[in-house]
Amino acid sequence: MTDMKKRLATLLLELSYVEGEVTLTSGKKSDYYFDCKQTALHPEGGFLIGSLFLDMLAPLRVAGVGGMTLGADPLVSAVSVLSHVNRCPMPGFIIRKQPKGHGTNQYLEGLKNFHDGDRVALLEDVVTTGGTLLTSVERVRAAGFEVAAVLCVLDREEGGRERLAEAGLELRSIFTRKELLAAARS
Repeated sequence: MTDMKKRLATLLLELSYVEGEVTLTSGKKSDYYFDCKQTALHPEGGFLIGSLFLDMLAPLRVAGVGGMTLGADPLVSAVSVLSHVNRCPMPGFIIRKQPKGHGTNQYLEGLKNFHDGDRVALLEDVVTTGGTLLTSVERVRAAGFEVAAVLCVLDREEGGRERLAEAGLELRSIFTRKELLAAARS
């Protein structure tokens, strides 16, 4: 494991990992909650997540990155800004939960930075069942893009990877829950 990944594991456990019974977006009950936004909005955390995602994206040759608001917002921003710094610019887009309701009434924001048919990657903070990502995929495809990759910070290992695979998508994660807890112990 790289030093960056070890440091990110430490930050994630300090800032984002909370034990205790909660109800997740999927409706499932869990004995822990992972609030990745706390780490993604931290200066070092955002840098580490953006850097690790950029490394994962390098061989995929995508035109840009996007994800569902609100969890993906800091992830998309981190990757987009760092891609510019690293001279491999990747613009970002944000997917709304509901269409705007006025103006263009669209689900995606940031479209002027892309061309029809562009290959893009979707970013997500936490994957449980994969439902949010499948909704994102539908909206991105409807906007005329090809989803080339799906990346997340944490795979809770609760069926999301398998559900995405059934839809023909491979989930790539910085950590699974098991890997994150192991990294904290090392």
